[in-house]
Amino acid sequence: MSGPEDVYVVGCGMHPFGRDESLTGMDMAERAVREALADAGVAWEDIGYAAGGSDVSGKPDTLVGRLGLTGVPFVNVQNGCATGTSTVLAVASALRAGEAWLGLAVGFDKHERGAFHVSAARYGLGDWYAETGMMLTTQFFALKTQRYLYEHGISERALAMVAARAFRNGSQHPLAWRRKPLTEREILDSDEVSPPLTQYMFCSPGQGAAALVLALGDRAFDLCERPVKLASLAFRTRRFGSFEVFSPWLPPGPHHSPSVDAADAAFRTAGIRPADVQVAQLQDTDSGSELIHLAETGLCGHGEQEELLTAGATDPTGRIPVNTDGGCLAGGEPVGASGLRQFHEVVRQLQRRAPGAQVPGAPRVGFTHVYGAPGISACSVLTV
Repeated sequence: MSGPEDVYVVGCGMHPFGRDESLTGMDMAERAVREALADAGVAWEDIGYAAGGSDVSGKPDTLVGRLGLTGVPFVNVQNGCATGTSTVLAVASALRAGEAWLGLAVGFDKHERGAFHVSAARYGLGDWYAETGMMLTTQFFALKTQRYLYEHGISERALAMVAARAFRNGSQHPLAWRRKPLTEREILDSDEVSPPLTQYMFCSPGQGAAALVLALGDRAFDLCERPVKLASLAFRTRRFGSFEVFSPWLPPGPHHSPSVDAADAAFRTAGIRPADVQVAQLQDTDSGSELIHLAETGLCGHGEQEELLTAGATDPTGRIPVNTDGGCLAGGEPVGASGLRQFHEVVRQLQRRAPGAQVPGAPRVGFTHVYGAPGISACSVLTV
C-alpha cells in the first residue's frame, strides 16, 4: 500500500561506463536523462524538480539548455562519491515537501586517465599536504584494509575473490567498463599498488552518466508497471575517531564508521533488517572496501566475509548478491554518476529486467551504499 508521501523510481537511464573520447560528460548526461524520461514515458516538460551532480565535468543545471528551458528548479550537488545518492535525496525531499510530484536526478563525470586529481584546498588542507603525496587515496585505503585483515583474521585471497567476482559480473553486463573476467591468481599477481592491494583490486577513475525519474504517491503506478519504492535514504558524516581518507592517523581503539550510522538509519526507517536484503550495491573503491562495508552495513558479521565469498554467497545466485553489475571495480568510478549507477542496477533487478546477471526468483528488497572522502556515507533501501 502506498502513502501520499511515498517516493518511487519510475524510470532509469544510464550511459555505459568506461571511456568514450567522442563525447563530453554533458553529452553522456543528456543521453542518460533522455533514456530515463523515455523509460518513465514522460517528457522533460513534465519534470517539476531536478538535481544533478558532477565532480569535474561542468555545472549540471546547464543541461536545461539541451533539454528545454522550462523554468524547472534545478539544484547542483557536489558531495564526493556520495554525489549521485545526494541528488536522489534532494529530489525525494523536494517531492515530499510538495515542490512537485515528478522529479529527476542525474549524475555524470568524465575523468582523465590516471589517479584522481584531488585539491588539498577543497578539503581544508594546505598545498604542502598534497606536495608530500598525502592526497593519493590508494595508500589510505590500503592501510585501512591491512589493519582490518589483521584484526579479523581474513586472508589476502579474500581481496582477490571480491575482484574476481566483480569482473565475472562485469563480463556479463553491457553497461560495465571492464568486460574481461580475471582469475584470483591473475589478480593477486598483478602489479602491487599499495600493499596488500594490487592493480586489479582498485577501481579506476572513469566516464559515464546515470539518471532516475522519481514520482510521488499513487501517481507512480500510472507511469510504471512495477515502480520501485524508495523506502529510506540516510546520509551521515564521520564521528570523531573514524577513518578519514586523507588523514595519516587513526585511534588505536574501536572506531565508528559513518557507514554504520547511515545503514542503521536506513534500515530502521524502512522497517527492514539487513537479513531481508536480496540484492545489494556496496562501495567497492577497492576490494578491501567492499569487505569492510559488508560488515559495517550489517550484511554480515566482521570476519565472516571470506567464508561468504568462498561459499559463493555474494554471487548473483547466492544468498546476498553484491554488486551484480561489477560495481566500481568493473565499472570504474565517474564520481558524479557512481551512486546513481547503484540505483539503476538495483531498480532493474527488483523489476526483473537486469541488463546483466539477473538475481533469480523475484527479489523484493534492495540496498545501496556509498562511502566517500574524507568520511561520508549514504545508504538506501528500495522495495517492491
